[in-house]
Amino acid sequence: MLELALLGFLAEGPLRGHALRRRVARLTGYVRPVSDGTLYPAINRLARAGLLERHPEPGAGAGRYVLSLTPAGREEMLRRLRTPADHEITDFTRFLVVLAFLSQLPDAAEQHAVLRRRLAFLEEPASFFATDEDEEGTGGRPLRAEEAEDPYRRGMLLTARATSRAERAWLREVLDGAGAAAAAEHRADGPAD
Repeated sequence: MLELALLGFLAEGPLRGHALRRRVARLTGYVRPVSDGTLYPAINRLARAGLLERHPEPGAGAGRYVLSLTPAGREEMLRRLRTPADHEITDFTRFLVVLAFLSQLPDAAEQHAVLRRRLAFLEEPASFFATDEDEEGTGGRPLRAEEAEDPYRRGMLLTARATSRAERAWLREVLDGAGAAAAAEHRADGPAD
C-alpha cells in the first residue's frame, strides 16, 4: 500500500521527501499513520530497485533532495494498478490507495476490470459477525444488523451496510456509464462495412 502510494504520487511529478510524506499521510494517515521509520526505508527500497531517483535539491542544504519516478517505477506502478493483490481489493483502505491512482492506467478497460473486481467482492454476503453454528458445526451465516443484540455491533453493521451500498452504487454508475459511453461511441461511428 505504501509503495503504491509513493509510486502514484511521484507519477504525478517530482516531490521533496517531506512533501511526499504529507501527501501519503493525507491519503492513509487517518487510518494508518506513516512514520519516518516506515516511509524512508520504503523510499530506500524503491530507490535500490531502480523505481525512483533522488536528485539534490538546488540551493538546499545537505540531505535535501527531490524524488522522481523512473520509467521502471512507472511500469511497476502500472503493473500494481492493473493487477492489485486480493487484499488490495478487499481491504477498504488499501483499495482507496488503488482508486486514488487508477486514472494513471491509460486503458479504461483495465481501470474497469479493477472496479469490477471490487464490485464482485462487495456483492458477496459478508458481516463482521455470524449467527451461531448449526448442528453440523459448519459456521452460521453472516449476521444482519437487525439481528445484532449489541447496540455497538448493530452500529458497526449499519455503517458498513450504508458504506457498501454507496460504494456499490458508485461502482455501478461508473461501470454502466462506461458501457453507455462505449455504445454511444459505437453508434456515432455508424455500422461497419
